[in-house]
Amino acid sequence: MLYIIGIGLGTEKDLTIRSLEYLRKCEFIYLENYTSKLGFSENDLINLLGNGFNGKIILSDRILIESGYEILNNSKNYNCAVLVKGDAFSATTHIDLYLRAKKENIKVEVIHNSSILTAVGDTGLSLYKFGKTASIPFNYKNIFTPFEIYLENGSGKNMHTLFLLDLDPKNNKYMNFKEGLNYFKENGDGSINLDTNCVICAAIGTEEQIIKYGKIKDLLNVEINVYPQCIIIPGKLHFMEEEMLELFK
Repeated sequence: MLYIIGIGLGTEKDLTIRSLEYLRKCEFIYLENYTSKLGFSENDLINLLGNGFNGKIILSDRILIESGYEILNNSKNYNCAVLVKGDAFSATTHIDLYLRAKKENIKVEVIHNSSILTAVGDTGLSLYKFGKTASIPFNYKNIFTPFEIYLENGSGKNMHTLFLLDLDPKNNKYMNFKEGLNYFKENGDGSINLDTNCVICAAIGTEEQIIKYGKIKDLLNVEINVYPQCIIIPGKLHFMEEEMLELFK
């Protein structure tokens, strides 16, 4: 049996009760630690599962999860779980694992949780008005796709654009929003400039959550050092969205 479980954005306490029931009967738990910053340690999870848990928790990098061989082989004979930061299907890697398990006649159950794609609702921006999400990589020189996605979302659609900022949890490296904003200066056409309004989200979904709204020139004077971070360039705003954003100025 294979369980693919979203762990949410905060600590181990964000796991659902149903998830905990499944995890306590697992022999192998694969805790992935590469898609985002983990809010808890292996020991935190062991303590939460209690004395009745006798399984093994394996901190898993991209290679182990994406190859899938060990996970699928163990799932044929044991109860196994893959714990995913955010929602179970936030990344295509986990959809691929699901499909491969089905092809090998392995029973699979999915348990969902909150993700960055839903938690940005804390800004007051309507989730229905978000267009395609873009990611800004560390090495963004001559990388134009994120800006092209912004133009696509905006051209006649007036949709909000969420930019996820790159991270490397293994090496404790996270892109700061100021570096993300610099991307537009180097790769944009000037339509995103110092007078553009934007939203900065940091550690959203956690107790350290920070949301700031304003013109880019003003936000560049703000220091935010909790991670991960993301940037939202809003499209056309409803009056209620405007009212919510005023709380974060």
